[in-house]
Amino acid sequence: MKKRLIVLAAAVAAFPLFAQAGEVDAVAAKARIDTLLDKNYPALERLYEDIHAHPEVAFQETRTASLLAGRMRDLGFEVTEKVGRTGLVAIYRNGEGPTVLIRTELDALPMKEESGLAYASQAKATVDGKESFVAHACGHDIHMAWWVGTAETLLAMKGQWRGTLMFVAQPAEERVSGAKAMLDDGLFARFPKPDYGFAAHVMNQPLGRVVIKAGAVTSASDAVEVTFHGRGGHGSMPSATIDPIVIGAHFVSDVQTIISREKDAGAFGVITVGSFQAGSVGNIIPDHADLKLTLRSYSPEVRQLLLDGVARTARAAADMAGAPAPDVRHAEGVGSVVNDGALVERVAGTLSAALGEKAVLQPESAPGVSASEDYSEFIVAGVPSVFYMIGGYDPEVIAGYAARGEPVPVNHSPLFAPDPASIRAGVATLTLSVLTVAGE
Repeated sequence: MKKRLIVLAAAVAAFPLFAQAGEVDAVAAKARIDTLLDKNYPALERLYEDIHAHPEVAFQETRTASLLAGRMRDLGFEVTEKVGRTGLVAIYRNGEGPTVLIRTELDALPMKEESGLAYASQAKATVDGKESFVAHACGHDIHMAWWVGTAETLLAMKGQWRGTLMFVAQPAEERVSGAKAMLDDGLFARFPKPDYGFAAHVMNQPLGRVVIKAGAVTSASDAVEVTFHGRGGHGSMPSATIDPIVIGAHFVSDVQTIISREKDAGAFGVITVGSFQAGSVGNIIPDHADLKLTLRSYSPEVRQLLLDGVARTARAAADMAGAPAPDVRHAEGVGSVVNDGALVERVAGTLSAALGEKAVLQPESAPGVSASEDYSEFIVAGVPSVFYMIGGYDPEVIAGYAARGEPVPVNHSPLFAPDPASIRAGVATLTLSVLTVAGE
């Protein structure tokens, strides 16, 4: 850990020498980016508000994708739509040099917004056969605006870099399946395979803070579905039944001992039962119970421990009740986003010089966030990457929540409302990252 910290510190201290050797002049580049943003920001904020007011859920993002496709074509990108169903890829070639991927997400969440914003979503969609409100409560609308803004900025500065830009707008991130859908649709066969990749996520941290970290920055996510089978019957005659609700209740409690008694106490791991559905009325014992879980972890070893432990505990709960073996299905899963250490060291100097104290360098041993991201699929496919966390809340707003004794709304909260000004931080971070690896 000390060696990693020394390397990062050396990168920051040595940055002026890098600039003299022909690398990107971070301070001058940031000044140019700010000038361009002063001109472009109002239109980017309007784009954000439009997308925010018209959210679309996973694999239904047709309006959103079409809107972004039009903006990228206007800038001169070669745009291909319907990659991975509703995703798009925009390519811009600017001479010989590396291919650099910049990714945004397209989808929103099936939930009702309660932010109180003037442009709050009133949209609805059919999700899994049911009508639901839809809201950009995770920040993907902010991401799309800074994605377009980064493209605008890089084209205005194209004399300062060489190579190929590969701007990817990915569907269905919230279902951690859109990246795989794009890869399965030939993303890196139909288009150039990137030499580097960058992405970022807005968080409920102080506005403009950019967290830079090697190693795991998000958790692995696994969705597991368990069906317990029993013997239905009259609620007054439980001895003639096998009650799957009782089995499921034992399981909900017992499965937490995997976390408290099997997992290393110093390793991150979470098992949450988020859905327990069984029965219809109070006087009927049902013949089955359906449970849905989410598992989160950083390391592959803990991830496998949780998956194995859930299945074993489910079988034990059923066996204890003399019930048939349960059905345990690993519905979907995605690994941790792991930032490339060498690439982190490379961009750390640029961002520290350009952003000052707002660039927060964390050691590799620092914990990542507990949320998950399927950007990891691109990394597994061979794209060395850096995934940033960018603050989206004005410090005065954060102080107001603290004064009231309330937490700042997190991603996926119906109250989540990052400041649109965070678009500027995203554009600066991603543009400087591209200039670091492709600068003239």
